[in-house]
Amino acid sequence: MLELYHNAASTCSQKVRLVLAEKGLDFESHPIDLIAGGQHDPAYVKLNPNHVVPTLIHDGRVLLESTLIIRYLDEEFPEPPLRPADPFGRYRDELWAHRIDTEVHAAAPILTFAVGARNVLLQQPEEVREANLAAIPDARLRAERRSVLDHGVQAPEFAGAMQIFIDALDAMETDLTARPWLDGASPGLADASMLPYVLRLDHLAMSPLLDPGRRPRVADWYRRWQERDTYTTAVTNWLPAIVGEIMRKNGEAVWPEVEALIAATSRAD
Repeated sequence: MLELYHNAASTCSQKVRLVLAEKGLDFESHPIDLIAGGQHDPAYVKLNPNHVVPTLIHDGRVLLESTLIIRYLDEEFPEPPLRPADPFGRYRDELWAHRIDTEVHAAAPILTFAVGARNVLLQQPEEVREANLAAIPDARLRAERRSVLDHGVQAPEFAGAMQIFIDALDAMETDLTARPWLDGASPGLADASMLPYVLRLDHLAMSPLLDPGRRPRVADWYRRWQERDTYTTAVTNWLPAIVGEIMRKNGEAVWPEVEALIAATSRAD
């Protein structure tokens, strides 16, 4: 029995749903509304004291942290295997997991809340917005969230977060020279882990970064993911069209500013 507490647009939730789909595993769904602050509900916090999604329950056992969850799923349900069989292939997979967990994931909320969710949150009653900010347990993340809501793409954190994503895309372009997927001949945990962040760039109207003329291998990798039935199962079937439309509309409005920041950062380097 698998139960998943998750959010349709959450990158970490998408990662876990992709692995569940690749494994052909069904689960009981418990949606968490992150905009409304459902992750701070006391009943949910008893399951996940970090106030984040996803949380997986398997036969009564509570599993936290998406990277650990997908490794657990790959071991508990070994067919099809989603990690390379050879030690160096597993090293590459671990290296991508490390990069995502220590860099890319930390940068994702900065982009998301500075662009995609900012207008929606600023329309909330101030007391609701402030209560949700106050409920973020990590003081650094709380200050970061307030900064991007106040300043949008001009927040001091934004340019650095953008560069982390660009560096990750360039690393993907290099890795995909040697193999069709990050994990080898077929998509694996590294591919499922990176897809939500590439998808987030697309949803935020940062599609020029994924242009085939600029990063042809990443563009082809993304296209092939979207053609898989598991993408439909794990992403398309969950994400309301209106959410993507709102994020893309907000992204299009600020893309000239984002493009200028990227250019300025490149010149500085």
